[in-house]
Formats: sequence, structure tokens, C-alpha cells
Amino acid sequence: MCINDTNRRDFFKTAAAAGIAVAGVQALAAPAAAHAQAHSVRLGDKVALTNVRVFDGDRVTTPRTVVVDNGRIGISALGARRIDCAGAVLLPGLIDSHVHLRDVNTLHQLAGSGVTTGLDMACFPPSVVDSLRGLPGLPDIRSAGTPAVAPGSPQSRLPTFPADAVLTGPDQASRFVRARIAEGSDYIKIIIDEPGLTPETIEAVTTAAHSFGKLVMAHATTTAMAERALDADVDMIHHVPLDNALPAEVAARYAATGTVAVPTLTMMEGFAGLGIPGMDYAAAEGSVAALRRAGARILAGTDANSTPGIPVQPPFGSSLHHELELLVRTGLTTLEALRATTSLPARSFGLRDRGVIRPGYRADLLLVDGDPLADITATRAVRRVWVGGVEYSPAT
Repeated sequence: MCINDTNRRDFFKTAAAAGIAVAGVQALAAPAAAHAQAHSVRLGDKVALTNVRVFDGDRVTTPRTVVVDNGRIGISALGARRIDCAGAVLLPGLIDSHVHLRDVNTLHQLAGSGVTTGLDMACFPPSVVDSLRGLPGLPDIRSAGTPAVAPGSPQSRLPTFPADAVLTGPDQASRFVRARIAEGSDYIKIIIDEPGLTPETIEAVTTAAHSFGKLVMAHATTTAMAERALDADVDMIHHVPLDNALPAEVAARYAATGTVAVPTLTMMEGFAGLGIPGMDYAAAEGSVAALRRAGARILAGTDANSTPGIPVQPPFGSSLHHELELLVRTGLTTLEALRATTSLPARSFGLRDRGVIRPGYRADLLLVDGDPLADITATRAVRRVWVGGVEYSPAT
């Protein structure tokens, strides 16, 4: 999100600063919606979903029974309350691989659209993230916390931005990583832009994070910045260029190094639609097509945010369905798109208890009308949602 290169820096200065770094500053003060207030939690409810077709990661099965037992996928339907699903399709709860947390209403919006895991890509202070962890019946979250930025960057000018996240050289990398881990960051985020961190600093942060077993996320919005991220051996690159499509040789580097791509096409489409010279959504589409041809792993992420000052604000939850449609338009198959929001992000982020419907796994489930393997838009036809075994009323 927040495209911010040398030629267009002024336009995006405010948007980039707010969207990347302040996504959760006012989270605790924001009111919850009426839908959130009406949400009730029923823990330990044992349910047998009968006559349901299951997306098993490869295909949609014939009708069968899936048991939800104390928050997990169970085995025995004995004593369960039965729900006849009438042949509807059951998907693993969806995972959005790029959101910006704000408040508890963020989680309600995600859940209402069947998004049961939200992976935050910048939010501070740590108390905001802590307040959103482990809430029964609401999506599970992970967060990068505060990202590493360069002096002179839009983020560094924010009065509330932590000084220890503004890095002037590689010697500060280890201290930055230790501070984020102490705050509870699940992975480390680096902003690679102009003005940006030096290649040596990016590499030092990545090395330090890896030494602590943490994945590294890189914000990169041009081909040059993506190459800088690849040079540093980051684990994931978020966004794709809007000026020119990634060349085949750069896309091949993603695949060869195992670097994961999170294109955030919804955000790219939104910025391209602002009519700013030099921004062409076709470049983003071409980048994803190149990544797919190269065999790179692609995840679905929206850059959903509700940050004041950001000109593009994909809505939480519903925008993930749009992201899947955009991925299919670039050439991904419906199967690849579904995996991009279920099993692949679970695998990429080390979330070993979700992403597939399997006994013992979290009962994060989305029941939809229609077959999304035949038509990806069927994911929008949400009939019922379970988050950690708790049923959540879907958004209308």
C-alpha cells in the first residue's frame, strides 16, 4: 500500500505515514458497531455439519459430515447438534495476509465476511495489538508491530513514531529486532522506499530477525525496491509495482529464493484509480502474472485499513473476496486463489493449526452457497461462519 517513490513522494507523504505506521493508534477509542455488540459467544458447542461438501485443498468433495467440537474439528458426531447444510460448500476460514489493525470492530468486520485470521503489517503501540489477541469468537491475529524505517521517511516524521524504529545504519538492526520481539511482534517489517534504508541496513535487519527465528516482511512498491528486498533475502515482499510490471528475471528470483509475494491487488487497483500519472493497474496485473509464470508463491492480502488520510481504504473482510477475484483475473486458477487465502498463508506464516479442514485443526470455517472452484465469486455468498468453533453471524 501507500505507493511512495521518488517521483510521487509528496502526494503520498501523508498517506504513507498514516497508513503504514499509525494503523492502530486510535484503536482503543473507536466504538464497536452494533453488529459487534450483538455478537454472542458460545464456547464448547459441539455441532455436526451434515450434508456438506468440503473444499479439501484440492477439490470439493461429495456431501459428508464435519464435526465442530470445543473449538476444533472433531471426529465423532455423537451428542452433537446437527445442522443440515443442504449441499453447501465448506471452506477453511479465510486468511488475509495484509491488514492494518485498528480496533475490535476490525475483527468483527473480518469475521462477518469469513476471514478468521488477520495478519497485520504495521500497528503500534503494542498495547493495541495486545488488546486484540485471543478474543473468543473473533479472528486470530498476528502483527509486525512497528516497522523499520529510514530517517527522512514519512513515518519518521510522525510525532508518535518510536525513535528506535528509525534506523540510521546496520549497527542498529539487532537492537531494533530485539525491541520488536520484546513488544510481541510475530514477524519483522521493513519499509523499503525512497528515502529508504540502505541495503546494508536492510540486510542487517533481516539477518538479525532470522537469527531469532522471525520472518521478515518487506514493503516494496517498485521493481528496484523488490530487487533490494530479494538481495537481502527477506521472506515476503508485499505489494507489486504500478509503474512497470516485474520483469521475468526478477519474478524468477522470487521463485528461486522461495520469497513469497503478497501483491495486495485491491490496494494497487485503488491507487491506480486515482488518476495519478505513472500509475497503471496493468503493471500490477502483469507483475502477478509474471510471478505466477515463474512459480512464485502468491498469497491473498488486501491492505485493508481505516486510517484517516489514506486515499484508498479497502474494507476489512469483504475486500478479501475482491482480492481473490482480482487474482483470478490475472491468471490464477480458482484453486490457486483459494489456496492463496487458506493453506498457503497458513504454511507460509507457520500457522500449523489452520488453512485446511482436518481433525484437530481450529474450527475456522466458512459455509458458502455455490462452488468457488467453478466461480470464485461464490466465496461472497456467505451462509455461516465459525471462528475457533464459535458461530458468527455473517455480514449482510
